Amino acid sequence: MYQVVTMGRKIMGRLAKGDDLLAAFAKICEENGIQLGELQAIGAVTQARVGYYDQFARKYMFLSFPEPQEILSLVGNISIKDNQPFVHAHLTLADQEGRAVGGHLAEGTLVFACEFWIQEYTSGKSLVRHHDEETGLFLWPKD
Repeated sequence: MYQVVTMGRKIMGRLAKGDDLLAAFAKICEENGIQLGELQAIGAVTQARVGYYDQFARKYMFLSFPEPQEILSLVGNISIKDNQPFVHAHLTLADQEGRAVGGHLAEGTLVFACEFWIQEYTSGKSLVRHHDEETGLFLWPKD
């Protein structure tokens, strides 16, 4: 399944030190009525929490990193889940020795400094996440 979308507004900004990265992005989307889009960011965090989806157990496993890290890449999308804007993002981080870790962005990742941009899209049909029996995940529709 795919659809053609049209570019809408582009929001660029900086998050506040101490913000929870995931919650801050969700709040921006909610405040601006963004229901479909993409997200990118760079910066640094004071601590991080990322997830990995265990395909056999069908649940997320989480890793915590209590030390400062650089954001090498944060990419994600925005759609609708439970009638609310839903941010799905993946995060790659580097420690002070340049070792990289990453995963699914989870609450508990706190901002040191973060610059972001959100590209809003519009389309005739919104992408609403539904539980997918085959994977156990909340995914976009197949058709």
